Amino acid sequence: MSTAQPPPAKSSSGARNAYLIAYNALSTMLWTSVLSKTVTTITTKGAGSVFSETGEWAKTVQTGAVLEVLHCLVGLVRAPLVTTGMQVASRLLLVWGIGHQFPQAVGGSPAYASMLVAWACSEVIRYPYFVFNLLGDVPGLVEWLRYNAFFVLYPMGIASECWLIFQAIEPASRQNPLFGYGLWAILATYVPGAYILYTHMMAQRRRIMRGKGRAKMQ
Repeated sequence: MSTAQPPPAKSSSGARNAYLIAYNALSTMLWTSVLSKTVTTITTKGAGSVFSETGEWAKTVQTGAVLEVLHCLVGLVRAPLVTTGMQVASRLLLVWGIGHQFPQAVGGSPAYASMLVAWACSEVIRYPYFVFNLLGDVPGLVEWLRYNAFFVLYPMGIASECWLIFQAIEPASRQNPLFGYGLWAILATYVPGAYILYTHMMAQRRRIMRGKGRAKMQ
């Protein structure tokens, strides 16, 4: 009587890939709509109108990213939980803890517009990359943007986020001094947090570039 284990069923892997392709394709469309609404508002009404025109929709779309933390927790994806959780948490802070709570303080700021542009551009690169990767063939341009655009988009997004948090400190302190101290503490975490996210992307970029270099030598 054989004790060998049967080969793992392919159906679970196929269902996982189908779900992730659908999730990333839908996320691509949602963030493309955010980018389109943001750019259209900037060009027609000015950056100061982005929050009133796009803020609610951007908040809804960004909240959906909580699923990505769950994907990490259940092992659906191999992305590191710490960096994924940090990025999702910081964005939820901006759309719910800052924009939703203190619209008068940050709603008219051009930093809100530049933040959404940075976020949306990052996501309309990242999600299609995941779709193509799951399908087994990533176009060269998509791969190049995935591992190079962050050099510009990360500083732009982080600077915008920090400015919006700073703008919210005064009204938060009027509500409760502890809220203001909490925002100062969050600002302080941006330095190590940005370093972790940036070095994570740099490590990924080196790994991909090293792999492409080996492939050319073969």
